Amino acid sequence: MNDAVNKTYQDRIVLRLVQFSIFWALVAMSAGVYIAAELLWPTLDFGQFWLSFGRLRPLHTNGIIFGFGVSALMATAFYSVQRTSHVTLFAPRLAWFCCFAWQLIVLTGGLSLLAGWTTSKEYAELEWPFDIAIAVVWVCFGVVFFGTIATRRIRPIYISNWFYGALIIVIAMLHIVNNLAIPVTLGKSYSLYAGAQDAVVQWWYGHNAVGFLLTGGFLGMMYYFLPKHAGRPIWSYRLSVVAFWAFTYSYIWAGPHHLH
Repeated sequence: MNDAVNKTYQDRIVLRLVQFSIFWALVAMSAGVYIAAELLWPTLDFGQFWLSFGRLRPLHTNGIIFGFGVSALMATAFYSVQRTSHVTLFAPRLAWFCCFAWQLIVLTGGLSLLAGWTTSKEYAELEWPFDIAIAVVWVCFGVVFFGTIATRRIRPIYISNWFYGALIIVIAMLHIVNNLAIPVTLGKSYSLYAGAQDAVVQWWYGHNAVGFLLTGGFLGMMYYFLPKHAGRPIWSYRLSVVAFWAFTYSYIWAGPHHLH
């Protein structure tokens, strides 16, 4: 990156998020290898509760999805939205806050899982203080992203930004609805839902934690970086828009199949 590009775009934050993403990938994948080994050698926990499969498994999944995955999504969203809007990031200090606050949530949330704090909801194991912190940082992420879109210098909104924008809105909705709970102590709460309703809401969320957060986000990556590396425009922009609306309106509601 030359000096001219650095003056035009906020790429240092992108680089930092990529570095965090790689770090969490190494940590979370190592945890995954370790718990896989525990299936063969159960005594690998050495009698330590924090090394047990039940505590390391959510550390692995949360580390991959929220540490590795979301850090990469934030990085690529910040990188591509600047270039497709022809402007620098809106509120760069807020973007830096998103970067470091998110890493702090992943770190302290992971430690809370090792300590046994859990809601027992898959991919939503973190307790209510972390849920509130996630919502705050996610809103800040949205402010930076949509603020950049609002100040763009060109009228069309490129398709990758459609996916990133939908990702921010839908995941906020999923996170808030699924994690509605009644706090009892700092480390314990009870879901606002019960029985079948709780299961349906959980897997509406759980499905989309992978299906919309990762699939939608990585489609946004693909629509920006694939044409750039190929040196060719998208073959059919209209078809990409059809794909976006088909994905947004159909895939998000497919969660209950996890209960079959």
